[in-house]
Amino acid sequence: MDASEVARNWEANADAWTQQARRGVDVFRDALNSPAFFSMLPPVSGLRGLDVGCGEGSNTRNLARLGARMSAVDIAPTFIRHAREFEKAELLDIDYRVADAMALPFDSGSFDFVTAFMSFMDMPDPVRALQEASRVLRPGGFLQFSILHPCFVPPYRKVLRNRNGRARAIEIGGYFESTDGRVDNWWFSTLTEQERSTVHPFSTPIFHLTLSQWFDAIIGAGLVVDRLGEPTAGADVAHAAAVLDETRIAPLSLHVLASSPRLKGQSSCRQ
Repeated sequence: MDASEVARNWEANADAWTQQARRGVDVFRDALNSPAFFSMLPPVSGLRGLDVGCGEGSNTRNLARLGARMSAVDIAPTFIRHAREFEKAELLDIDYRVADAMALPFDSGSFDFVTAFMSFMDMPDPVRALQEASRVLRPGGFLQFSILHPCFVPPYRKVLRNRNGRARAIEIGGYFESTDGRVDNWWFSTLTEQERSTVHPFSTPIFHLTLSQWFDAIIGAGLVVDRLGEPTAGADVAHAAAVLDETRIAPLSLHVLASSPRLKGQSSCRQ
């Protein structure tokens, strides 16, 4: 599957995704994944940042509210249109562009940091996307991204539940198989059956890499891994939302903080 086909899938998703996410349906993002991402994020106030695969711009706006000077790209024009329209309600001076993360329209060394919230695993060539993210970083800058956890969300995954509906185990398979753009059809887990009957499921192409392949790609892009995160909603607490309850057993996402090596003699202070 090539980038144009991926773009068609995400363009078809964009309107419904924006509407549902903005009314709080994406519980995994709002209650766990994004808070964990921001808790791991280095200080960004006064820095120039790029958000890759920004969608309708929710996390980009949060970065701007922390004081970062933000640019953002997405392959789906409708996502960018919705993100730009939000600027009318809250002027954050974000530069949104329709662009392919595998061919970023920016000069090398343009940014102090790059973020990618749950987007790299949806790209036909995540290795190239990591190389592009590294290219636009200045020496000493950092990349932080989140992806579906390659160990616990491989091509086959099934959550096993007890009679009360609480997750008790996760069955996985096909870890070493390549999905090569397999299209998964799904709804946000918090949608009721009645709500699902009124909206089409999302169609998202998935490009699975093993954990070692991800690390090879990061290192091959010239980056140094500084920190990892595996968000969990807590092992001892029952959660009403199934997608949160599952993370007691194993993480749904993996967060990676990596940095671009500084030039010899370069100060560690970010300007």
